[in-house]
Amino acid sequence: MNSVPITVLLVEDDAADAELIQRALAKTQSSRMDATTFRVEWLPLLSDALVRLKKGDVEVVLLDLSLQDAKGIEAFDQVLAAAPDALILVMSATLDEVLEEQLLGLGAHDYLEKNHVDARWIARALRYIAERKTSRRALANSEGRFRAMSDACPLGIFVSDIEGRCIYTNLAYQKIAGLSFEQTLGTNWITAIHPEDRQNVFTRWCGAVRTLAPFQCEMRFLRDDDTVVWTRLNGAAMLAGDTSLGYVQTIEDVTARVESERGLRAAEEARYDEKERAQVTLNSIGDAVLSTDLDGNVIYLNPAAERMTGWKWSEALGQPLLTVFNIIDGGTRLQAASPAQHAIDEGKPVGLVADCVLIRRDGVECPIEDSTAPIHNRAGRVTGAVIAFHDVSASRSMTLKMSHQARHDPLTGLANRLLLADRLSQAIALAQRHCQQVAVLFLDLDDFKHINDSLGHAIGDQLLKSVAKRLIASVRASDAVFRLGGDEFVILLSEIEHQRDAAHIAEKLLAAFALPHTISGFQIHVTLSIGISIYPDDDINMESVIQDADTAMYHSKASGRNNYQFFKADMNTRALRRRGCESGLRRALEHEEFLLYYQPKLDLASGAICGVEALIRWQDPELGLIAPDEFVPIAEACGLIVPIGRWVLREACSQMRAWQDAGLPVVPVAVNVSAVEFRHRSFLEGVAMVLRETRLDPKYLELELTESILMHEAESSALLLEELKAMGVRLAIDDFGTGYSSLNYLKRFPIDTLKIDKSFVRDIAVNADDATIVSAVIGMGKNLKQRVIAEGVETAEQLAFLKLQQCDEGQGFLFSHPLAARDFGDLLSHHDQPLPA
Repeated sequence: MNSVPITVLLVEDDAADAELIQRALAKTQSSRMDATTFRVEWLPLLSDALVRLKKGDVEVVLLDLSLQDAKGIEAFDQVLAAAPDALILVMSATLDEVLEEQLLGLGAHDYLEKNHVDARWIARALRYIAERKTSRRALANSEGRFRAMSDACPLGIFVSDIEGRCIYTNLAYQKIAGLSFEQTLGTNWITAIHPEDRQNVFTRWCGAVRTLAPFQCEMRFLRDDDTVVWTRLNGAAMLAGDTSLGYVQTIEDVTARVESERGLRAAEEARYDEKERAQVTLNSIGDAVLSTDLDGNVIYLNPAAERMTGWKWSEALGQPLLTVFNIIDGGTRLQAASPAQHAIDEGKPVGLVADCVLIRRDGVECPIEDSTAPIHNRAGRVTGAVIAFHDVSASRSMTLKMSHQARHDPLTGLANRLLLADRLSQAIALAQRHCQQVAVLFLDLDDFKHINDSLGHAIGDQLLKSVAKRLIASVRASDAVFRLGGDEFVILLSEIEHQRDAAHIAEKLLAAFALPHTISGFQIHVTLSIGISIYPDDDINMESVIQDADTAMYHSKASGRNNYQFFKADMNTRALRRRGCESGLRRALEHEEFLLYYQPKLDLASGAICGVEALIRWQDPELGLIAPDEFVPIAEACGLIVPIGRWVLREACSQMRAWQDAGLPVVPVAVNVSAVEFRHRSFLEGVAMVLRETRLDPKYLELELTESILMHEAESSALLLEELKAMGVRLAIDDFGTGYSSLNYLKRFPIDTLKIDKSFVRDIAVNADDATIVSAVIGMGKNLKQRVIAEGVETAEQLAFLKLQQCDEGQGFLFSHPLAARDFGDLLSHHDQPLPA
């Protein structure tokens, strides 16, 4: 008998109906002593009922769907939310099958029509529902206990229905399979098996299922993270009589055991095969292996040792080591000591004697290298020795070859800087003993970079080979020629008596290089700049002697090239100053220390500005403003003129574009181009790129080149000028009259302007020859339809002469000094006002 009454909350706004239901429940339970008892609480409003439900302990709710403050599904939803665990019976005045289906679907336990309610039936329904709830709770408790016991089991458990679909797994199985409980539900256990094992296991499983026999096997599970778990599976059918309700499997993780067994088998196999593998290895390796016992007698030779010694293993077995392994010192030709005995005595590995030679059984000699080691037994005692050796004939030959390559230039075959130090050291030592001198000639090819840039590196390399042959042919057999790299060479004259001996060789070299080199159909003229230092007159330090010759060579270049200079002490000061300038130029490029000044050009007829020349200056942080004459030659010599020239071009074009964008009248800007820039392979591309990036119309850019630049390889110069002209760029010959010009080429060059050098303009008012030259140039320019501009106009007399000769333009201090960009911009803003003339 249930002694605890069931609390029933009656939510009914009709007092008569409520009293009827209460009396019926009370009468029913008083008539049966063993009946379930009810404690009924009546509330007419849903709002009051919700408050009561929050307090708890209500097990059954009788809910009228037609309350004053809530009706239908809305009322049910609120009650279900307030008491989700209670049994809810809904009551309605009329039968509504659609509403009934909806409410039962939402969780109502029954639907009652109030006009047909039987009080006894309500009581029985409540008792049945209460008993069913109690049974469900007991079942849930039973399932909870089963799950707890199952999850505590170390074996994985997988339960499936008759179709093989999973209906339950425990924690151990989920851990083994790497899946959650939800991931396992509805799946077939066979899907967790490694693909390589799946077909075999499935076939065996099907056989067990047909006979309802137990099933057992070992297999691999493959997890989603690609890890593999070895498992032992035991499966059996769940039977109800002869009928199978499904299957249950237990799965045990046996990975550790399987891996342990596998390791033991691998170790056993390794021990079993160790001797065979060792034998195969020794038979197949290229090194020769020979072993001896403790007395030094041969006990083993591998095939390589048989070939190298000329002894068969069967014949060598038991022979003294030095009979089979006959080795001598390659230097002394004496018998070498037994390396096996040495290793046995030392108890550690030892190397063979240096330069060791093996004499084969047939007397053939072979240089060998390698080592000997003692053999220990398990107790650690030495029982013999093993010697491993190999033929080093090829490696020694390669070493000699590599040594030669390390000391010689690969292109010309001449000795390199490394060998120079060795030979110079020997020559100095010999000169000291014989009280003689040593001369070092440092040679550099003039304008070699231009040849490389214009004709290509392949031609340049062929020229260097030709130069090397000509140098060797021009010196004595006792002298040595070296290539230091690039186009730098050194000639070492050993044991000379006087400086004139070195001068004689230098003159011979200059004469030899007066003839052109024929390379791939080109006739290439290349000259030498030679610096000479003498040991011990100039220095007694080897490195200093070479450095002094290098310094003298730079002085030779500064003196016009194609000559030789002996080292003098004051050259060091100039060389240091030059190197300091070179270093400063590199810094100036990085830190933007260069700036441009602008000097106007005037139309001599109108006095108006018709052009401007961009002139570079160097704003050194310590020395102040430096003129181009002081640093441009050094920039050309060290190759920095190309990036500096590119900067000048870009800066000038950018400034002209800025003035144009500011609304100022723009005139063409002239930029000087050095020989190094003009011959550089990317010169044309660089000009086009600057114009494109600065958006300057090419007609506002004029490039000034000297006669000497254009006449050097005049044919290629003409082609280059044509391409520049095709871009729309203006072209001028700068310093005209100071170099050699061919009138035939001059009329071929697409030149717009001739600039008369200021050296002719300076004395035109007082020197008849200069006046004649200037008049001739002006006349020639007019005949060639080229504008003529006079540089260096500084006096009114010069200006008057130029106007009389109808010279087109003038440039000089008389009109304006070079101006900073800001000042020249102000000058452009008054463009309509002629400058004083």
